[in-house]
Amino acid sequence: MNIKHKKPSFAWVWITATVIFCILFSFALIPGVAAQGSANTETENTQTQIRNYLNIMQNVYDFIIRGYVDEVDPRVLFEGAMNGMFEALEDPYSVFLTESDMKDMGDTTQGSFGGVGLNITKPVTPRPDGKPMWVEVVSPIEDTPGWRAGILPGDFIIDIDGVPTETISMDEVLGMLRGTPGESVRIIIRRGERLEFPVTITRAVIEVPTVKHAMIGDTGYLKLITFTPYSIERARDAINDFQKNNYQSMILDLRNNYGGRLDSAVEIANLFLDGGLVVRIRSRIRTENRDFNANRSTLVPPDIPVIVLINRGSASASEIVAGALKDRGRAYLVGENTFGKGSVQQVYPLSGVGFKMTTARYFTPSDVNIDKIGIPPDHEIKFPEYTDEDAEKLNELINANRIPRFVEQNPQASAGMIDGFAQILEREYRLDLSLIKRMIRNEYNRTTFAPVYDLEYDVQLQEAIRIFRSGNYNNLLQNAKTLKTLQEEAERNMALSS
Repeated sequence: MNIKHKKPSFAWVWITATVIFCILFSFALIPGVAAQGSANTETENTQTQIRNYLNIMQNVYDFIIRGYVDEVDPRVLFEGAMNGMFEALEDPYSVFLTESDMKDMGDTTQGSFGGVGLNITKPVTPRPDGKPMWVEVVSPIEDTPGWRAGILPGDFIIDIDGVPTETISMDEVLGMLRGTPGESVRIIIRRGERLEFPVTITRAVIEVPTVKHAMIGDTGYLKLITFTPYSIERARDAINDFQKNNYQSMILDLRNNYGGRLDSAVEIANLFLDGGLVVRIRSRIRTENRDFNANRSTLVPPDIPVIVLINRGSASASEIVAGALKDRGRAYLVGENTFGKGSVQQVYPLSGVGFKMTTARYFTPSDVNIDKIGIPPDHEIKFPEYTDEDAEKLNELINANRIPRFVEQNPQASAGMIDGFAQILEREYRLDLSLIKRMIRNEYNRTTFAPVYDLEYDVQLQEAIRIFRSGNYNNLLQNAKTLKTLQEEAERNMALSS
């Protein structure tokens, strides 16, 4: 059948107008794309190919609307086509946004929405390690239901309300985790190779705190939870408070900081760097390339030693700050390798819907992109890991609900009561006593407002304080390597071993 001779339907006119509008709107959003793309990146063959593909897509759309056995909602086809295009990019950060997605994004930007407080990611292609395409927790947001439930960076969410997450899209996952505050959602967590347990979380209004701070002796401790328009103001307030308390050193804690606004990250780096490059943004569009430099002034004097704490929950904007301070020799990094998100996304609204797309990659001052690699610490400190046998015992302990029940029944338990209960669990489950005590402490922390820091069990924080007190900070900082040097050494080692 020759569909070209058929009279266009109303739906076809609508979608054609929408496509034209989208094309014109996207060019308006990115000045110079048409001229520059034609002159510099697109050959005549490529332009012809693009026109052919657009014609084919239009014809198939019209054919389905007219000829499919059941009547089809044009919006369903439109959203399916948009989802398909972005999934083809195999980039978990580039996605089509429905009207509800755009609303959720607006709620998040304003700082309040109904949810569980977890930053998550989901692969769009099979994982290289062979694991199912589960949802992975990048980091829990502190003092939210997900954090209080004990969910950790690196945990997998394998089921939500009875639906396996490997079978659903990221949009569906977000739709199931978000919802009306006060309502519950049941998930199943996979931790490590063998630990698996259910968690029921009651949704709440998520209002993310930006900064926590306190003095640890003469060290100012600043925990940056996320990067928002308010981060710089809160950080300045904290540092001013440190100055009043005559601080002699400073810890910037970026652990479990999933990122946020690029401009906020640059402003935070400004507090420590006296001019010079913070981060370089590189795009296919030359006019979008940009260097972000620090101001010629600092709030933290250069003679104040700085340690940055990082872990695998440190991502995106927090990696920009950590990478800048490391490459510029301004701070010493302690902890674990970061998440590895070295790309920049922008959101483009289109008549109610929209899309989020990776438009550039960022590079640290030593000209390294850390995407899918992360930033290694100068001094690696990991929390104790458990064996397979420990995992089985932990699984039994968690599913028995002994610790939450004890905390619920003894909200004001004395140190002696807690020690006695921990010793009982140690004998029954044959687990390390310090691990059990930390689990009990964490459970108490989750049922109250989280403390600013926990020096008793936080081994990474303990090590940072030890470095300051050892008097060896300056030597350690001088011997620290830039990310470029580390990258070149890795390439040489790889060449020698091949």
